[in-house]
Amino acid sequence: MIEKAEMMTSDVEEIDKGASLAGALVYRHRLPTRLWHWTNAVTIIVMLMSGLMISNAHPHLYWGEYGANLDHAWFHPPHFPGWATIPSTYNLALARHWHLFFAWIFAFGLLAFMLVSLVNRHIQRDLTLTRAELAPAHLWQDIKDHARLKFPTGREALRFNILQKITYIGVVFVVLPLLIVTGLSLSPGFNAVMHWPLDLMGGRSSARSIHFICAGLIAAFIVLHLTLVLLAGPYNEIRSMITGRFRVPPDPVEMPQRSLELSEEMS
Repeated sequence: MIEKAEMMTSDVEEIDKGASLAGALVYRHRLPTRLWHWTNAVTIIVMLMSGLMISNAHPHLYWGEYGANLDHAWFHPPHFPGWATIPSTYNLALARHWHLFFAWIFAFGLLAFMLVSLVNRHIQRDLTLTRAELAPAHLWQDIKDHARLKFPTGREALRFNILQKITYIGVVFVVLPLLIVTGLSLSPGFNAVMHWPLDLMGGRSSARSIHFICAGLIAAFIVLHLTLVLLAGPYNEIRSMITGRFRVPPDPVEMPQRSLELSEEMS
């Protein structure tokens, strides 16, 4: 029976569209996706916490080529407590070592994920934006569904919705690469080899500001992501990212029909 079958996500498209997938155990996340997810979970947390220690050393952000205590700062980040930083006591040199070490793991991990996603067609298959999805009415409906905490069920739970696609594309292909480029541009060693990224961003102080903004966006994304995981059902969501297998939530429309079928079978 389909309800007890285990199948690849790609196999779902070949099943009769009239068939119910409620309760099916589907292989949703491939191994490269899961490895990249958990590697990122460690590296990004370490980089954010060590980055907060670096911020504590000079909690002022500027635009332009230069930035110093007497210059006008556009933003004054707060002083972050020891429990939120790595290391927990003030040590700028050690924080930079942590930050740079995990930054290389993060950068090469992102590159590997992008290459693998192109080869296995994850990008083309799961992230392509269609004209119907971009229609204002469809976008507005998806926004309303999220605001009402109405999560996809049945067959729709196996696909990225339009807001997920836009967020995914924005984070993976815009924010993360920009975070890496601005971080590299803050390195004097990298500047000696390639100076044009720093010039393009308007100077070292501007690159630092953009780097901080991108880090803030990533932190906000993590909070939103974890909140939605908790609301959607943490056991099923976390299991799918550990084993790859996801239990398809039943569609409320299918529930009465399924109950009727069970009653007929019992009789």
